[in-house]
Amino acid sequence: MNNTSATTGDNHRDLVDIPSVEVISRAAVLLMSAAAERLGLSDADPDTSPHRDLDEARRLITALAGLVTASVEYLGPHAAPIRDGLQSLQRAFREASAFPDDPGQGPGEKFTGPVHTA
Repeated sequence: MNNTSATTGDNHRDLVDIPSVEVISRAAVLLMSAAAERLGLSDADPDTSPHRDLDEARRLITALAGLVTASVEYLGPHAAPIRDGLQSLQRAFREASAFPDDPGQGPGEKFTGPVHTA
């Protein structure tokens, strides 16, 4: 067996031992973190962040919304905080946009419904 096969086998065994809710939660956290970075939220001034890219943020937030919507019944107690994080990102996106989308047209809102700013 070559090293590539051994590595692939090790990864497979590791994933087999992880409950699906944890895999889904990890994926959601990764998408949330990446979206926050693309919104510039990791910098002191998001408006001048060199990482800000609203097109990329839109894609990540939409992917997160699809994942959350499709898997909410399996997330149990993890669902509420993940949903809250998603809504926070959707609001941050709306606030960061020079021309905000109409309610229901923002990133992921085709899955979650309209998100309004507080």
